[in-house]
Amino acid sequence: MLTSNAYSIRLLCGGAFFGTLLVLGGCASSISARVTSYQQWPANAAGASYVIAPAQESDRTLEYQSVADQVRAAMEPTGLIEADDAESARFDVAIDYGSLTEQGWEQRDADPFMGGWGINPFFGGMYGPHWGWSTGVMMAPARVNVPVQQYKNTLTVTIRDRSAHGADVFQASAVNVSETDDLTAVLPYLARAIFE
Repeated sequence: MLTSNAYSIRLLCGGAFFGTLLVLGGCASSISARVTSYQQWPANAAGASYVIAPAQESDRTLEYQSVADQVRAAMEPTGLIEADDAESARFDVAIDYGSLTEQGWEQRDADPFMGGWGINPFFGGMYGPHWGWSTGVMMAPARVNVPVQQYKNTLTVTIRDRSAHGADVFQASAVNVSETDDLTAVLPYLARAIFE
């Protein structure tokens, strides 16, 4: 049976947010991630072995090994067991990750005094022959769209079944958009989001 899920998740550094907030730690930092997953597990997958298989030679770097460790730790609750040697593993786990820079838009309050003092009667200035503040209705400043640079951090994990000629049995992607270039800090949370 093929199942697919798409949802947003907010991970705290000690808990998860799934409609209700479960706080297990006293940490204030959190991230939001969009997770999309597809799965079609065989009936006898529980307890089977896996190996994280680098796709190419460049995937053997220390950085890749660190990401693989994060995925390995997040996979523990799945019931799959890491194989002692690559040849005996039933499942191959492929990892793809990265960070793209793109321009986004953010709404911010406009500066009410951008046009100069006394121009807008709701924020002070000259009223007929008198100077002073209005006793009328105070209005909030207008909202404007401003360009911001964003980083789209992604982690994709694909699991293939060797006993079914390499058929995909699980594929999930987690995406986090941030205004800071912090892929290394975000990857452990993205890995957890994929397997939670």
